[in-house]
Amino acid sequence: MRCPYCRHADSRVVDSREADDGQLIRRRRSCPECGKRFTTVEEAVLAVVKRSGVTEPFSRTKIIGGVRKACQGRPVDDDAIALLAQRVEETVRAKGAAELPSHDVGLAILGPLRELDEVAYLRFASVYRSFESLDDFEREIETLRAAAMARSQSGDGIGVVGAPSAPTG
Repeated sequence: MRCPYCRHADSRVVDSREADDGQLIRRRRSCPECGKRFTTVEEAVLAVVKRSGVTEPFSRTKIIGGVRKACQGRPVDDDAIALLAQRVEETVRAKGAAELPSHDVGLAILGPLRELDEVAYLRFASVYRSFESLDDFEREIETLRAAAMARSQSGDGIGVVGAPSAPTG
């Protein structure tokens, strides 16, 4: 690490500390040439390889933007979207790879989004999976219905959202 003051090519680490729950490492350094101290911050970069072959850094902001578009007009607040993006980032970082295909990021979004809001999930899936016909939508809706039915039969307390209640009389 070059000294920012005298540009000497070497420095000595005086102290190291984790920051941001272990996502960053702050190092206090000392230059043997001029004696001045400075701080560096190290972060492991997660790269996403797009379909075109272009590589770019992982961006939680891009996840939030895409999910927000899918949730437009839905009763989903910004905090829930931010938590979803954090969950997605934790999932992809847990894979331990320095680079991962954008397809894997999309897959990591689908599960939590499905739990958050089924309509937003369907919107996102239709773009992500390139739905081309009504049959594609119908298949996905049928999968959602089957999952909702299985949940309601397993007694986990989650029923079909938006089902009309019986009239009281």
